[in-house]
Amino acid sequence: MKILYATGLSPNDTSLYRLWALERLGHQVIPFNVFDYESRNPVLRKVNQRLVIGPSVTRLNTDLIKIAEAEKPDVLWTDKLLYIRPRTLDRMRVMSIATVSYMIDNPFGTRQDPGWRMYMKDIPHYDLHVVQRDQNILDYKSRGARDVIKIQTAYEPTLQFPPPEGWSDADRNREVSFIGTPYDDRAQTLTRLWRDCGFPVVISGNPRQWGRAMEPSAYKALFNGGELFRDEYREGIWRSKINLSFITHSNCDEFVHKSFEIAGCGGFLLAERSDGHMQRFKEDEEAVFFTGFEELAAKIRRYLPDEASRNRIAAAGCIRAARDGYYNDRQVELIVERAQSIIEKLKPSTKTAHAGSR
Repeated sequence: MKILYATGLSPNDTSLYRLWALERLGHQVIPFNVFDYESRNPVLRKVNQRLVIGPSVTRLNTDLIKIAEAEKPDVLWTDKLLYIRPRTLDRMRVMSIATVSYMIDNPFGTRQDPGWRMYMKDIPHYDLHVVQRDQNILDYKSRGARDVIKIQTAYEPTLQFPPPEGWSDADRNREVSFIGTPYDDRAQTLTRLWRDCGFPVVISGNPRQWGRAMEPSAYKALFNGGELFRDEYREGIWRSKINLSFITHSNCDEFVHKSFEIAGCGGFLLAERSDGHMQRFKEDEEAVFFTGFEELAAKIRRYLPDEASRNRIAAAGCIRAARDGYYNDRQVELIVERAQSIIEKLKPSTKTAHAGSR
């Protein structure tokens, strides 16, 4: 298929990895980088993001239609694109272009992220919505969605893969490790693990976000470096004896992207217990789970000194992730299969085309 792929594209965005997966599956992808339409003025950029208005929004929609008219793709695939207007999607339908929205976040969640105003209006105008939660299927259909499919987040196999053979605790200098963002009460939980339990906790992520979320003494003791991307992210997982993964409750998540990335990297995964995690990994065989602070602390005490068990569980989790398709190629393939059935319905039939030519 020919796919017009519209999203923010940078070396550190997972949307780029899904683009790679589409190309590996043999599709022709036309990238449309939404970042090119963001204002360099930080104040104007915040206004655009919150209100979804302004000349840049108009220019984005105009250019998207022009490219679609010129390239005649089979699919317009948007990846958390909040700036597209309903009439742009309607125009794609007139051109027999199927429209797919991939949404990793939750516009119906309690986190109150800005910028959903236009997207909520778009919901009935897309041909297919790709979501991450069972509840979202009902949410989208209640807003008039034509079709909704649930697809899990996935790891990128070209960047996230196991460490070299023979890797051991001698190569691991991060004891209890968390790499990510301080959503919900993560900062408080990690501080308690260090202060109340004496665990050697290491945090990596956005320094401004963590600096705001943590008290100064804890931040100074636990925060180690900035955000980790690509090779540094993979190696951060490799170098961690225990990789923590928390459910984002404010986003109503069932599982966490990070859990599949940790498994794909062959890391030992200690994740918050959820139905989504437990459906995808055998507890205490392919991953270890916890509910609440006391069980989290108990699991750390159990596994931190036990390298053999950690290595065994990490290896089994990595095998499960590869076998059951927790990587981009397989998850993207499932979306493509659904989109192909929509394309067939949108394309004018041969009989109709011949009738129109007479």
